[in-house]
Amino acid sequence: MFQRSLDVAARLLIAVSRSKAGWAAGTAALGFAKSVENMEIGHNVSHGQWDWMNDPEIHSTTWEWDMAAVSAQWKASHNYRHHVFSNVLGEDDDLGFGVMRVTPEQPWQKKHLLQPLQNLFLALTFEWGIALHGVDLRRPRSEWVAQTKALVRKIIRQGAKDYLVWPALSLRRWRRTVGANAIANLLRNLWAYVVIFCGHFPDGTQKFTADILDSETRAEWYLRQMLGAANFRAGRFLGFASGNLCYQIEHHLFPDLPSNRLAEIAHRVRPLCEKYDLPYLTGSLAHQYGSTLRMIHRLALPNAA
Repeated sequence: MFQRSLDVAARLLIAVSRSKAGWAAGTAALGFAKSVENMEIGHNVSHGQWDWMNDPEIHSTTWEWDMAAVSAQWKASHNYRHHVFSNVLGEDDDLGFGVMRVTPEQPWQKKHLLQPLQNLFLALTFEWGIALHGVDLRRPRSEWVAQTKALVRKIIRQGAKDYLVWPALSLRRWRRTVGANAIANLLRNLWAYVVIFCGHFPDGTQKFTADILDSETRAEWYLRQMLGAANFRAGRFLGFASGNLCYQIEHHLFPDLPSNRLAEIAHRVRPLCEKYDLPYLTGSLAHQYGSTLRMIHRLALPNAA
């Protein structure tokens, strides 16, 4: 209700405001509404965190979120390939999203010199990277062709909503609405990128080779989840805005646990790490993002001899 009310209020403000300040406020509110829909609602609903309520409106089998990616494709690429094989080279497709070098164990290539620019481009176009990421070219041709067709249909629907329907409803002010929607989508992309990268790529997050899967026990699976993720400190507002992915370690341990419970179990997970002398990576959002940027720029260069 909060997210939808904010979305409507933001669009009304964009449409009726006659000042640049009013338009900017409406655009910022719309960007926040889109971020909440993406992080707190879409991500967590698609993980099945609320399926136990049997509410068809917020069920993982019915939810389709407000961005270019197809929810069903994201669930396959993220819920399975990422969460089951977290940080395993060659198995976890989210490890660098197929374009970034995120560990020295990945062979360096000349193309990695462009990694800082790739990082910036990915941040600006994050929803499109996620959307394309859902098309699995390793599947039989008929399957990935079907995935591509489904993605094209979703992109057409999403584009028509943001850049045809809403502007048309604004009548003579359609240009204001087009600009506001574009900037709101950009703000949502940047925020989602920062949250996701800060949870997976700061210094200290560990990566694993595929042979670990040959003999990994269930207990060792949990250990891999803890070692491969990182948190950032957040109050209630920042936690809500990030979909509680400020608790990425806890989310990887229990991905289908409702997000509003992650803060509670963090008080049990961290002492457990301290008891067994295991790293519990956390810090401010600025520190974690700075650490991520250092990793990205450092690994754009060949390994030191």
